[in-house]
This record gives sequence, structure tokens and C-alpha cells, in this order.
Amino acid sequence: MDDIDRFLREDLGKQGDVTSNALFTTENASAVITAKEDCIVAGLTEALLVFQKTGAKAKQLVKDGTLVKKGTAVLKIEGHTRSILKGERLALNFIGRMSGIASETHMLVERCRKINPHVTIAATRKTTPGFRRYEKKAVILGGGEPHRYGLYDAVLIKDSHLNIIGSVEEALTRAKKKTRKKTIEIEVENESDALVAARMKVDVIMLDNLDARTGAGITRKIRAINSHILIEVSGGITIKNIDQYAVFADRISLGYLTHSIKNKDFSLEIFKN
Repeated sequence: MDDIDRFLREDLGKQGDVTSNALFTTENASAVITAKEDCIVAGLTEALLVFQKTGAKAKQLVKDGTLVKKGTAVLKIEGHTRSILKGERLALNFIGRMSGIASETHMLVERCRKINPHVTIAATRKTTPGFRRYEKKAVILGGGEPHRYGLYDAVLIKDSHLNIIGSVEEALTRAKKKTRKKTIEIEVENESDALVAARMKVDVIMLDNLDARTGAGITRKIRAINSHILIEVSGGITIKNIDQYAVFADRISLGYLTHSIKNKDFSLEIFKN
């Protein structure tokens, strides 16, 4: 059973769509999903699979990652009425959620790249349980980068680790000793820890919860020690102040891209054949 099977089961339970089952038998219908606002559309590939699972035939009318205008038809569906209605809400949930993330990411990427062509916008692990792969995919479709998918794919030493270990130097020494092929990143909240990490040739230094002026100053000192270290900034960064961080950062990570984004509005209209 894959994700979409589980999501459908959540909606259908053991009895299925009792309303459509009571009203329809073998009637056929056509439907179209339309954007109700301008956005970067995402989630169409997943919506296509939803309707395939329910027994309907669906066709993408635009590609995921495309900028669409309000009123644009993005997906066409044909089949039994019950098959279309069975997948309607799940398909719309995929498209609305993923398009919201992709659109916000795209807006930030476009804005920050005008200031610094090399800066990237990244997601975090602050995602919806069970839906992370789709939220990260939406970030990619919006022009951003997914960052870590989980605890397994990179070393990221955070304040919770440092509280136990006691120092940046000891934490990095242990990580380097036991880690061979993984990127090693460390989160710091002050200049002293940042410069210790820079001297130890860590791959990435995350400046966390620092104002832009302080962050820029620390970044200059890090690069004077080791220009190859990637500088990430995170914490307290919003649409109001992101421009200030884009000037000096290599990567800006924002949790709100996946935990606080408003869905884009799409609708499904069905027609009797």
C-alpha cells in the first residue's frame, strides 16, 4: 500500500463514498480542475495518480512547476461519476497544498536572486507528518532546495546536541571521527562558536536567530578563515527582512514554507456525459 492508497483509505474508510454510492450507479461524467488564482501549480502528478487509483482517466493540461493564471484548466478527468467524486477532494488537497508551497518558494527565490544570484531558498523538517516528500517536492518545483529529508541524510549539530556535548569543538571532533561521507553542518548562535567551526573546516555553518547585521559580520570573518564553507541562515527570517539576509547568505532556510503556507485555490467542476 503506497501513500495515495493510504490517503484514499483515510477518506473512504471501509464503506466508501456512501453519498455517491447512494445516488449513482454506472453514470459517466467529465470534470476539469481549474486554478482560481494565479500561482505556480504543483501536485498534478499526484492528482493524476489519485484518479488512476479510483478508476478514472485523467490528463495533465500543464506541467507541474508552471506559472498559471486564474481560470487556467490544469487537469481533465473522465470516467464513472463515482470514480471522479471518490478522488476529488484528495486530488484538490494535493494540488492546493503543493501549489501554495511552490508559489511561495518561487516568490522568495525570484526576490532573493535579484539581490544575490547565488543564494538558495531551502525547506526544513518542519513538515506535515506523512506528507514530507510532497512538501519537499513542492519546494523544488518552486525553485528551492529540499535541505535534509530526514535525520539520516546529513549531520546537523544543533543546540540540543551542544547542550549535552558541551562545546562546538568536541561535537565536531566526534562527528568527524564517526562520519565519513555525510555533509557536516553545525548550528551556531554566536560569533565565537562560528569561528571555532570555521577553523575546524565544517561543511556548513548555520547562523541561527541572528539579526542580519550581526550575521553579515560573522559571515565575513568565517570566509576570511575558510571561503569554502557554506553559510546558511535561519530563524526569525520573514518576508519583511529576508532581503537583508540574501545579501550575504549562501542558503536561507525557512520553516514556514512547509508549516504555515496557505493553500492555493483550485476547484473541480463535473459535467454529465
